[in-house]
Amino acid sequence: MSTLPAWSMVLPLLAVPLIVALDRRPNAREAVSLLAGAATFLCVVALWPEVASGARPAWYFAEPLPGVRLALVVEPLGLVLALVASFLWMVTTLYAIGYMRGHHEKHQTRFYAFFAVSIASAIGAAFAANLVTLFIFYEALTLATFPLVTHAGTDEAKRGGRTYLGLLIGTSIGFLLFAIVWTWQLTGTTDFAPGGILAGKVSGVSLLALYALFLFGIGKAALMPFHRWLPAAMVAPTPVSALLHAVAVVKVGVFSVLKITVYIFGIDLLAGSDAATLLGYVAGATMLIASLVALRQDNLKRRLAYSTVSQLSYVVLGATLATTWGVIGGGLHIVMHAFGKITLFFCAGAILVAAHKTEVSQLDGIGRRMPWTLGAFAVGALSMIGLPPAAGFISKWYLMLGSLSTEHYFAVAVLVASTLLNAAYFVPIVYAAFFRPARDEAHADHGEAPLAMVAALVLTATLTVVLFFYPDPALTLVEQLVGGGP
Repeated sequence: MSTLPAWSMVLPLLAVPLIVALDRRPNAREAVSLLAGAATFLCVVALWPEVASGARPAWYFAEPLPGVRLALVVEPLGLVLALVASFLWMVTTLYAIGYMRGHHEKHQTRFYAFFAVSIASAIGAAFAANLVTLFIFYEALTLATFPLVTHAGTDEAKRGGRTYLGLLIGTSIGFLLFAIVWTWQLTGTTDFAPGGILAGKVSGVSLLALYALFLFGIGKAALMPFHRWLPAAMVAPTPVSALLHAVAVVKVGVFSVLKITVYIFGIDLLAGSDAATLLGYVAGATMLIASLVALRQDNLKRRLAYSTVSQLSYVVLGATLATTWGVIGGGLHIVMHAFGKITLFFCAGAILVAAHKTEVSQLDGIGRRMPWTLGAFAVGALSMIGLPPAAGFISKWYLMLGSLSTEHYFAVAVLVASTLLNAAYFVPIVYAAFFRPARDEAHADHGEAPLAMVAALVLTATLTVVLFFYPDPALTLVEQLVGGGP
């Protein structure tokens, strides 16, 4: 059992040389990607019974500094992230087979290879035993995804890549690394521990400054004003957008925020503090401002990108509530958002490949020609809005409970307003797709996207509904973060 955390990270890396070697045999190359994803997922699933029963499988591999070990320890929140990332790697690979071929993308071998490295980095971050290990895999993920963001090789892709790399590396070196060193200086350790390690070590303005350094230093959480890398990265192919928004990158960001809140600060230290309150206002403002910007975007992927900026702050808000319900809601939203948002990006890519449309204003009547795709889009949109029977309702329910339990009425108001804004920029798309006549009916001879793409988006949409009725697997793990729930 103690070697499984390492194998979960190593298996994707072992697939990389095989993928590269099979460059001229695309069927075999993609089969390796699918099999590696399945093997990684099964490896992570095998950890579930032990972790659910209270065990914490661990693996140690180096001690570069005295008292600072590079190590993996599987705790409940990390297992949740690893399960999501490894499972959606398989699904995204299936989708990418249809997309990359249907869209005639170049450098497909490079895409699959760096995708595997990205998943390995995400799992390493998920299982990190301390801040130093987390930082190393966090940075590795940024570097591994950079070639994916710049995949097209155009001037626009290169500009997007520079913004992506500049903001993520700049915030992590300028803020996150400083926060880690400060934490070590205060406590003599960087290990994650239940209840936190900073109680009695920091308070007042210092607590606010340290928490702010962590939250803004984790640029992948996309708190404003350090969010521009996310819409800038939309120049990448749609499977890369899925990786950024649902499978790994932003999920590692908000996961890190929640993990540091629970295991470094501790919710007892943050509860009612000015640090949590003020940074909760930042999260709330990000939710609302990003939603207002999304309303104005006609490009579908950019609208989805700003929706992601808003949705990520649900997790950050849950962390800053520093309550049992808030932490549970934030942890669940990592899962629920992953399945809902990847469905939406899959649908955007399917529309591009089948109908060659990228703008919201071009989607009138398209639902009658692509019913499976737009039906799945409607399910994903329901989840983002937070309406049943979609999974997003569950996580928003817990976040609302957390807000009400502490009489945090700003958080309540932001959750309500954000829900209405989500409806304002998603419902018109679904309505236009199914109930408005097509503007180019005479030339509308296309149907659905390739089968692999449609199968993937229907699967994630179905699981978005399944998670509404059966959230217990994720809920059981997330409740362990706060001692089994209220």
